[in-house]
Amino acid sequence: MAKGKDLEARIERLEQQLAVYQRISRLMVRELSLADTLQSIVKLVGDFMHCDSCLLYLIDNGELVLCGSSSPHPGQIGKVRLKLDEGLTGWVVRERKTLAISMEAYKDPRFKRFSELPEDAFEAFLYAPVIARNRVIGVINVQHRMPHRHSGSEMELLTTVGEQVGCMLVVARMSSSLIEEANHVELVMNHGHIARRGEK
Repeated sequence: MAKGKDLEARIERLEQQLAVYQRISRLMVRELSLADTLQSIVKLVGDFMHCDSCLLYLIDNGELVLCGSSSPHPGQIGKVRLKLDEGLTGWVVRERKTLAISMEAYKDPRFKRFSELPEDAFEAFLYAPVIARNRVIGVINVQHRMPHRHSGSEMELLTTVGEQVGCMLVVARMSSSLIEEANHVELVMNHGHIARRGEK
């Protein structure tokens, strides 16, 4: 009986995880402002993780800039910055790795404190790089006030969301008219031809 309930709970969680991916995909194809889309994504992640905060940083001229927050930090968006060699967030960029800390994250020697953000006093952090075209362009992270052991599904979800956000940011650079005018068949065939030549 217990095994059956455990299986049901796992299936329900997987369905919720799939729903997050689907909703992000819907956001990616809609014509919303990029800021609104990123805010919607961090809120989706925060709700799924049942965390106390979800933050999104993007790289700008060698610095990580806070560009999205599930918590009410409107005055800090675009203002909180750290260098790529600073903090746990910078470590994730440099190492291109997901990082999970289940308790006392603020005691980690890589940690950098920002007095403007209450998340500095939180216990548990989970980070994943935002990746576009195999390059790290930012970091998404979630925080819990209390100790929290991150599950494999939570780590997988945040890693995948980081990849989805990276793809979305690449596409966002293209105007709607450019997408309509582009010869997608030619693009696919040319890339396929180059790949085949490279294999020889």
